[in-house]
Amino acid sequence: MGNDGGSIPDRRDLVKNKPKAEQADKANQIRALWFFCALSKRPLQEPVVSCALGKLYNKDTLIEYLLDKSAYGDGETICGHIRSLKDVRTLKLTPRSPPPSPGSDVAKFVCPLNLKEMNGAYPFVYIHTCGCVFSQSGLKAVIGSTLPSKTPSNDESSAVDKEQLDVCPQCATKFSRSTDVLTINPSREEEEHLRTMMELRRSREPVKPKSKKRKANAEGAVEDNSAVAKKKKDSTDTHSPSPAPAINPAVSAASKALASSLVAEEAKRKANMSDAVKSLYRSKHDQPRKETFTTMGTFTRYA
Repeated sequence: MGNDGGSIPDRRDLVKNKPKAEQADKANQIRALWFFCALSKRPLQEPVVSCALGKLYNKDTLIEYLLDKSAYGDGETICGHIRSLKDVRTLKLTPRSPPPSPGSDVAKFVCPLNLKEMNGAYPFVYIHTCGCVFSQSGLKAVIGSTLPSKTPSNDESSAVDKEQLDVCPQCATKFSRSTDVLTINPSREEEEHLRTMMELRRSREPVKPKSKKRKANAEGAVEDNSAVAKKKKDSTDTHSPSPAPAINPAVSAASKALASSLVAEEAKRKANMSDAVKSLYRSKHDQPRKETFTTMGTFTRYA
C-alpha cells in the first residue's frame, strides 16, 4: 500500500536512465530532399534547376536569392557556391501520368526509360550538357556500361578529351560519362567528390579578358581628362587676371551727392527734435544706463 514504512525502493525507482537522443526521421528527410526546394523549402514546381552538387531548387526562388542574398537566412550555407544562373542547369523532368493529387506523397516525376518514381527510393542522375533526368539503373541499361566511379583521379581528368562521347537517349546530345553525369541528392561522400570536380572545372575556366569596347572607352576618358587639365594649365599660364571694371565718374558723383543730402536731412531732423524725444535716443559714445525708457523717472532699486 505504501506510506506505512514497509515499502523498500529498488534501483529502478532511484536511478533514472539517460534519455535516448532523438533521431531524425529518415523518411521525412528523404521526402524533403526530393519533393521540396532546397532553398525555400517549398514544393518543387517546374522549372526546376540543379547545381553542380546535385541539389534541387525552384528556378524563381534561386533568381530571388541571386538578386538579394539576404532574402533567405541560410542561403549562403545552402547555395553559396552558385555565382549566377550559369552555374545551374534547368532539368528536363518527365511528369507522372496521370499527375498525382496535390498534397499527396506520390512523386510528381518519373524516369522516362523505366518509369521509376523520383521519390528517393532509387538513385537518379542528370546529364549536365542537356539537363535530361534519368534513373541511374535506366541510364546504365541504355548506355551499356557502368557510370563513373565516385573517386576522382588525375588520369581520369586528363583523359577527358580522349574519351569517346556518349549520346543522350532522350535528346541525342553528346556527353561525357565521366564528367557530365551528376547524381541528384548524393550522399555526403559523393557530394564531396562533386564539389572537388566543380572546383576543378572552375580552375580550368579561362580568365575573361576585358572587352575592347570598355578598354577603348577607359583610354578615351583618360585622354580627355589629361587634355582638359593641360588646357586649363595653359590658360592660367598665358592669361593674366582681368582688371576691375572702371566706375563711371558721373555715377560716383551722384551717389556722393545723395549721401551728403541724406546726412544733412538727418542732422536737421535731430536739431528739431524735442528734449523728451531726444531722451529716448542716445549716442554710441554715451555711458550705458541701467534704466530704460519704461523705468525712466520712476523708483527702482537697480537705478
